[in-house]
Amino acid sequence: MRKRLYYLAIGIIVFLISYSIGAKVNIEKEQSSLIKEQFETKIKGINEFGIFQNNVLIALSMFIPGIGVGIGIFSGFGTGLVFNAMALEDTTLQNISPLAILITPFGIMEIFSYGLAISRSGMLVYDLFKKNSWKLMLKYTIIEIVIVVSILIVAAFIEWNMIEQLLEISK
Repeated sequence: MRKRLYYLAIGIIVFLISYSIGAKVNIEKEQSSLIKEQFETKIKGINEFGIFQNNVLIALSMFIPGIGVGIGIFSGFGTGLVFNAMALEDTTLQNISPLAILITPFGIMEIFSYGLAISRSGMLVYDLFKKNSWKLMLKYTIIEIVIVVSILIVAAFIEWNMIEQLLEISK
């Protein structure tokens, strides 16, 4: 169990580092406008089910042995890049730490889920090289997939609720 928590921490750190890099990379105003426009198009008409679908597809792909680590890094970087672009377009976000969005209840749940998936991806590669039991690997992977899906559905409802509250405040 202690070893598992260690790998989980590494998965979370990998995601946070890639997110932080994406949030700090220098981008031109034109790029930030394009990223913001693409993001707004993607989330147009989204609800809690759309949020869940987006997050669970990303998380499930992070379980792929080895490749999932790369997907997690890419996802973290991309998420940070979106925050970066939004901050360049909206001066109120410039004074907020990029990590602030991640300390929301849904942010913490998503980071935990992504860290769990990234770490399992790395562990699967290790287990494959060690030729450990397929049944055991499959058992733990399925348990963790159920945990991630469960957490992400709750996180999506919390995120959507917070979005609706913010929309009501801004009216």
